[in-house]
Formats: sequence, structure tokens, C-alpha cells
Amino acid sequence: MELGRVVGTVVATTIYEGLEGARLLIVQPLDRKLQPRGRPVVAADGVAMAAPGDLVTVVASREASLALPAPPGPVDHAIVGIVDAVEEWSR
Repeated sequence: MELGRVVGTVVATTIYEGLEGARLLIVQPLDRKLQPRGRPVVAADGVAMAAPGDLVTVVASREASLALPAPPGPVDHAIVGIVDAVEEWSR
């Protein structure tokens, strides 16, 4: 699971059968200091409430397909939570 910020939405003219109604959002992965890390990814909105600007948690691989209400489909990333706050933790 990793943190990301929703930076946009995806509009698809054709979608895989079984993913109808699933929102697709563009998410920029973030590091521990909430700075951009790597390239943005397309993630299915498993919480059905994420919007551009939201800080979210994202899962990848098989966990991503299991995060959607429909039977597992061909998704590589899924949003599984909206983050309210981030606190620094030190040892």
C-alpha cells in the first residue's frame, strides 16, 4: 500500500466487461514527505468517493482487483482509502 494524490480523471470510450461504472482516476505516487515519486498511474476508485486533489492510499497487483465490488477484473491499481491526515512518526 502506498500514498498518492489524485491528479485527474480518465474518460474511456471502451471499457472491459465487468468494469462498467468503475471510476478511473490518475494518481501520482508520493514518498514519505508527500513529494511526487515516479510516474502517475491509472487507478480504479475502490472507495467511489475520491476526487482530484485527494490524498489516497493505493494498492497494486492482485489486491487491486480484489478492492472493487465487482468480481476481480483487469486492474493494476486501486484506491482503497482517502487519507484525512498524515503525522510524522519517529523512533
